[in-house]
Amino acid sequence: MVGAYAALVENHSLPRTAAFFDLDKTVIAKSSTLTFSKSFYQGGLINRRAVLRTAYSQFVFLAGGADHDQMERMREYLSALCKGWNVQQVREIVAETLHDLIDPIIYDEAASLIEEHHTAGRDVVIVSTSGAEVVEPIGEMLGADRVVATRMVVGDDGCFTGEIDYYAYGPTKAEAVRQLAESEGYDLARCYAYSDSITDVPMLESVGHPHAVNPDRALRREALSRDWPVLVFNRPVRLKQRVPGLSMSSRPALVAAAAVGAAAATAGLVWYASRRRANALASVTT
Repeated sequence: MVGAYAALVENHSLPRTAAFFDLDKTVIAKSSTLTFSKSFYQGGLINRRAVLRTAYSQFVFLAGGADHDQMERMREYLSALCKGWNVQQVREIVAETLHDLIDPIIYDEAASLIEEHHTAGRDVVIVSTSGAEVVEPIGEMLGADRVVATRMVVGDDGCFTGEIDYYAYGPTKAEAVRQLAESEGYDLARCYAYSDSITDVPMLESVGHPHAVNPDRALRREALSRDWPVLVFNRPVRLKQRVPGLSMSSRPALVAAAAVGAAAATAGLVWYASRRRANALASVTT
């Protein structure tokens, strides 16, 4: 009991840490943005031709990942596609279809890792190239503490202009991780990162514990050359269908549990000390 309390106090005094997760093909089995194409079509935002093109892009993405040139072409296409979209309408469509589209494609292994990092006291940060209007609701559903995502410019009319204000991609992701470490006090040497793509090497090498998840061929070679762990996630499952003991826990609940544990440890120390004093007095009187 004394050792457990001492370990709790020691861990509490250590610098803060975090686990940084890429989203697409790392936490969920598909591209988060492209997954909503049918919903955007039903909402009148895109036409049938655009649906077919995004379906093809999804296929290419799933078949072997997307290299830098493909990601650039996809960025240009999606930026032009969303020009003129009403931001509030996009958010409403995502909110209405989020659980039907995203919940079934969350990797069970990723959800378990998120829980483990939270239980260990680490923040969980989703770092994704997809747009904030899509990533932020997904992050909230996953119980993430923070989200870094691409942000589009919004005009005075409340619609996307087609221009990008902040592009969360490649070295920019690594810079976001460093900025968060500075503002939140994270010790990057003790932080974790997970991604499937070679384009995320800058983010992976910025932490002390990088992991390649379902890596594309280039990242697999890089991970093997650097002795980074390679993880395979292949069990998409709805969060509510997961093992009850592994269901997503909220941060307040985890903090409360830690507080109860600390109180129990303190109570144990008090009891142990009083018991020793009582035994000592008894030995003296006898």
